[in-house]
Amino acid sequence: MTALEVPRLKTSATRIGGANAIAVSGQLDMETAPQLSEEVELAVWSTVGAFVLDLSDVTFLDSSGLHSLLRARAYLAREDRPLVLVCPPGPARRVLDLASVLDTFVVYASTEAAADALVPADE
Repeated sequence: MTALEVPRLKTSATRIGGANAIAVSGQLDMETAPQLSEEVELAVWSTVGAFVLDLSDVTFLDSSGLHSLLRARAYLAREDRPLVLVCPPGPARRVLDLASVLDTFVVYASTEAAADALVPADE
């Protein structure tokens, strides 16, 4: 695989604490934001409760990527469900902070902190 064939955005379904999640890595930008939006909508259909996006490995986030995160939040809000972001200090958090939308999400700095907060209701 050459450098040109390396996917710019990679996602994988996972669980963090008691919540379903998607781990996101790479660049979340104009080219890849539609992919994330589609994957979130498909994943949310078959879940309940909080949903997590792990942005720990996001290396770049532009306004289109930010829009996809806000769209995911709005999509979940229609069902009164929170969107939780795992977003440590770095490129993604810097953009969320500069855009003054960090408070729009439930944000944890690590997967461990999110997992501790998202304990399944039956435990």
